[in-house]
Amino acid sequence: MPVYADPTDGLAVPVHLLRTWTAGLLGVIGTPPDIAADVADVLVASDRRGIASHGTARLPNYVALVDAAVLDPAARPIREEGRTALARFDARNGWGHHASRVAVDWAIEAVAVAGVATAVVRNSNHYGIAGWYALRAAERGLIGVSLSNTSPLVAPTRARTAMIGTNPIAIAAPAGRFGSFCLDMATSTVPRGRIEVAARRGEALPVGWAIDADGRPALTPEAALGGALHPLGGEEGTAGYKGYGLSLAVDMLTGVLGGAAFGPNIVGLFSTEAPSDLGQTFIVIDPAAIDEQGAFASRLEGYLDQLVAAPLAPGAPGRVLIPGEPEAAATARSDADGIVIDPVHAEGLRALGARSRWLTASTSRSSVEGLSVSRPRTSCSKRFLASRSPSSKRSQSWPLTSRVITAA
Repeated sequence: MPVYADPTDGLAVPVHLLRTWTAGLLGVIGTPPDIAADVADVLVASDRRGIASHGTARLPNYVALVDAAVLDPAARPIREEGRTALARFDARNGWGHHASRVAVDWAIEAVAVAGVATAVVRNSNHYGIAGWYALRAAERGLIGVSLSNTSPLVAPTRARTAMIGTNPIAIAAPAGRFGSFCLDMATSTVPRGRIEVAARRGEALPVGWAIDADGRPALTPEAALGGALHPLGGEEGTAGYKGYGLSLAVDMLTGVLGGAAFGPNIVGLFSTEAPSDLGQTFIVIDPAAIDEQGAFASRLEGYLDQLVAAPLAPGAPGRVLIPGEPEAAATARSDADGIVIDPVHAEGLRALGARSRWLTASTSRSSVEGLSVSRPRTSCSKRFLASRSPSSKRSQSWPLTSRVITAA
């Protein structure tokens, strides 16, 4: 996934505060605490990793789905058909984040017997960043693969209408001193969320990311959002057909395999007209089933050592990077300095807080007083922290109360 540069007018929010606030908000709309914790973990992990398109900025979309009764916030997945190493779960139109966490955890446990296990989910919803689930396996010394289909946002090569999803792929594995290898990517040139971030920040688009409604190159976020994304590789002349084929393969292994919706049969992204019925698939491999414990990670570490030591091309901005390395660095920064969110993101959270009016009643002030929000830029969003007095030159006190979230 792309790691976005911090917005120049951003506001840094402490990780633990944003996670607590998110879980609390989800509880107000009917989500049980354990399910809310799963959703909050995935969303805040996205923000921590610098993937601004898939984190808490999506909360208004999710709340709208619950409001329209096309997502059941209290639904729990059930295991349906399957064998020792292959199982299908019905998410029962609940949170995709929770159903997917349950499914990947089943696969992680199942590899102890079979060495390889696959969990397929149907009747699901958007599940956040694909990498979170693959990394869950990698953190246990296993190889994890995470796949999902999505609403049709990508035009197949030679078409001008969106027919397939951005259908992400994530593969993660333990990598010794490198921590984890984590490839997390959409099968489109960019995810739709990247276009939305560009719209929030007033950025132009390069040729090759998307087309407008007439099939011509989209140079603005507005034109792209009214048209379709290109598959990975861009236009046919730059091998976009490879990304198209890859996206189709993900849909085959998720929606088609699991009996969920697929391709143009999926409702629009965050549509409130009907349930999404997305499909997700998780594959977990235990390298120790065929080798000594730790041997795989040791070999991968050695391989990555060779790559990062490669001679550089002229003008290269630095050494060769490992997939997941920029996200790991962003996580370290977020954990130390807070998650930087842009003003539109902040406004969305503030509006949710104003609507729900839940925080002062459901959160003990004694558990949150003394927390602070850093201000890494001089032009931070003043509306988000209106009526709060600075506690220092670099930070402002942010008790977790509705006053802060709803300040005008």
